[in-house]
Formats: sequence, C-alpha cells, structure tokens
Amino acid sequence: MLKIDTGHFKPLNEYVYGMQKEIGATAAATYIIKSNAVVNEWYSGRHESFEQSRAVGERTQFNVASIRKTYLALAISLLMERGLIASIDDEISVYLTEYKAVAEGVTLRHLLTHTHGLQAEGGAIGRAFPAGESFAYRNEGITMLIQLVAHLSGRTLSAFMRDHVFAGYQLHETGWRTANHEHLIYNYYKDHDTWVGPNDSDAGDQSNLFVSARDLAMWGYMHLAQGRINGEQLLPQRVFERVTSLQTPSGVPSHLPRNGFIWWLQSDTDLNQLGERLPSCSYQILGITGCACLVVPKYDAVVVRMYNQLSNANGYDYLSDIRQFGNLANDLLKGYF
Repeated sequence: MLKIDTGHFKPLNEYVYGMQKEIGATAAATYIIKSNAVVNEWYSGRHESFEQSRAVGERTQFNVASIRKTYLALAISLLMERGLIASIDDEISVYLTEYKAVAEGVTLRHLLTHTHGLQAEGGAIGRAFPAGESFAYRNEGITMLIQLVAHLSGRTLSAFMRDHVFAGYQLHETGWRTANHEHLIYNYYKDHDTWVGPNDSDAGDQSNLFVSARDLAMWGYMHLAQGRINGEQLLPQRVFERVTSLQTPSGVPSHLPRNGFIWWLQSDTDLNQLGERLPSCSYQILGITGCACLVVPKYDAVVVRMYNQLSNANGYDYLSDIRQFGNLANDLLKGYF
C-alpha cells in the first residue's frame, strides 16, 4: 500500500500523545489509511516502563482487549455464509443445547448486539432483563459465541481465523499470544508491567490478542473495502456487510447504543463511543487498553490508535476521550486532499 504522510494529521498525533501522558501509558501509536494509501503512521514510547526497554515501532504488537470481539464477529458471519448458521435470529440453544434452559429466547442477534440480558451470578447465568428489550455490555454472550464457533467449525476461534482470514489477508502481526517475544508490548497497570487476563490459552477464548497498529488498520480496511484487497475479493462481500450494518433489535429503546455484529455504530445516545461530528455511516471498536479502530466510509478512511494502559488516572473519562479522538479525526479527514 502506498504511503503518503504529509504531516496533515499531526494534530491527531499530538492529541494521542497528550492523552498518553495523561493516562500514564508507556506507549502509543496512530495509523491512518485513506483512499488505499497510508497517510499517517506515528509511534511513541517504549514497550515497558523502564528507559532501556524496546522503543515502539511498526512491528510492535499491542494487546487490543475487547477489539478481539470483532474477530469473533467476522467468524460468525463467515459461518453464516457457509450455511452452518441458518439465521442470526436462531436461538443459541438450537446449536448449543446446554443453554436451552438458561438462554431460552436468546438469539444470536441478541448475543452479537449486547441485548441478550444474560448475567453471571455466583457461577450461574441469570437474567437482568428480557432479551431484545435493553442493552448491557457483558461477556456472557461473547463466551457463548466463541463456543459456537468451535462447535460448528471443529476449530478453536484462533485456528479458524488464522486459517480462513489471517493467512489470506496477510495479517502476520495478529494473534492470540501465550509467550512473550520482542515485538509484544506489556500493559502498564498500577505501577508495574503485566499481561492482560489469564493468558494460558491460544484458543482465542481469552483477552490475549496482540495486533500491530498496521495490522489493526488493515483489519478496519478489510471491513471498509468489504473484503476486497488489491483488486481481489478474498472473502464474500456479504460477510462484511452483515457485520457492519445495523443489527440491534427494533425493540431496544432509541436512547441505547446501536451495534452491527459487535461493532459500535454511529448513534445519538449517551453511551455512544463515536464522536458526534463523525458521519452516520461510521463504526468503531474500542478496547480497555485504549486501542481503537474507527472506520469512516464517507471519507474512505480507517483511523487506528493504540495504547497499553489498564489503570488510568483518576478523573479520566474514556467516553469523552474517544469522542474527542473521533471528532478530531473527522475534522482532519474532512480537510484532507
């Protein structure tokens, strides 16, 4: 992909750097693709908190936390394309019978849009609200969907994605990691460097997905281009159309967020993660480490930022931050020629 960095996006890099200092992250990066060209690539900081640690660079892989869930989303859509899932309005118990009692009435659509109402309570799964009537960001649905991929494909999520997606799109700096190596970055947490989550599995069922800034930008670009890269349609267009179109049930009140397959869609709600100045076609995913992937089809653009922070300073408002980031990205993209 052609690289054209004119310095136009310096204000965005400066904003990300300022927020890096405010939240105490040891590392940061931004990467922007627009009109099939890399128009901004910027790195800051080091892999760990001590001065002698490795400098962040193009091969650095960050833990992307909940961004991992969009990789699961694409796997679900691909299984639909292959006819292994008849409809996202099928109940999860049609495929995983062990959930027949606890998840009656809960469909794949509910799981993919955080509208399932399921909640873990003392080791058991209970109901916080009827499926399809409200919204709550919880991981119970994600766990079920990961199990669904394994059940239908006979492969772990990580193996399925590696073989059917990562290889074709050459995402060589993306994967669920269980051992450190020189290109992996640690997350900074309460004055020490750490991994995120119980990282003893490479199955794709835990929060140990590491991705470079350029690979995450390519992940967003795959969705923007609906699977077509360098003139070749590597996966069917419908796989990506499902993932990035509105899937939230119509019965969910309008003041609550709207989602595709896990991706956050632009909406006018108090919980929306996208800046209000971004076009209505925009969609985004964000992880607790501060990493984000924003896709803006109107501007033919993907904007990525990376951090490695888990323990933010008191008073930090992540919603305000991510919205400011999106609004600034919008203004710069709008003015880019």
